[in-house]
Amino acid sequence: MTKLLLIEDDLELSEVLSSYLTQFGMKVVSAEDPFLGLSFLTQEKFDLVILDLTLPGIDGLEVILKIRQLSSIPIIISSARDDITDKIIGMERGADDYMPKPYDPRELVSRIKTILRRVQTKTEPNEALKQTLFVLDEKARAIYFNGVVLELTGAEYDILWLLMKYKNSAVSREQLLYESEHIDDDSSIKNVDVMISRIRQKLAKIDAYNSYIKPVRGVGYMLSCRI
Repeated sequence: MTKLLLIEDDLELSEVLSSYLTQFGMKVVSAEDPFLGLSFLTQEKFDLVILDLTLPGIDGLEVILKIRQLSSIPIIISSARDDITDKIIGMERGADDYMPKPYDPRELVSRIKTILRRVQTKTEPNEALKQTLFVLDEKARAIYFNGVVLELTGAEYDILWLLMKYKNSAVSREQLLYESEHIDDDSSIKNVDVMISRIRQKLAKIDAYNSYIKPVRGVGYMLSCRI
């Protein structure tokens, strides 16, 4: 059963969402207090977090940073704040999706399923995966590196997908920014560098001896399989 952590201080909405998601085989643990929610993350295993931004004691955008210090778990922002800046910052800090309130719970179910198909670890990779450095599973929106599925946010997936598409060729920061579905067009070019750094760190956990994403001076980056 899919297990979700809902950090939401609107108790009525929390009850509505919990009841609805249960119909789709999803168990929901609710936390009205964001610090309680962070504690739950360290105590239990969850598949995804649904996070409000307007919370008591700490802003939801700060909560994203704290979650990312603990885990790479997928995060869906659920917020009534309509400032585009919130969406940009939230996605840049590692959220996978942003849903402005009010929304149809059916859409939330669809977003959850889409994200989990992409990020959930599959069974042991087959020999073909093991023999190829980077393998893309577009249906599951997953990328394998050295036979291991990478835990990527939506923006990180978009960037690595583009680098794979133009493998061994330079891709500009602007192209990485504007062709990504999960990075807002108003986002800063510098944030591409931040996401590249995060992807490199995840690759290094699997292969710490080689660098696959190389900077191309004056242009951007290149994914190179020629070490």
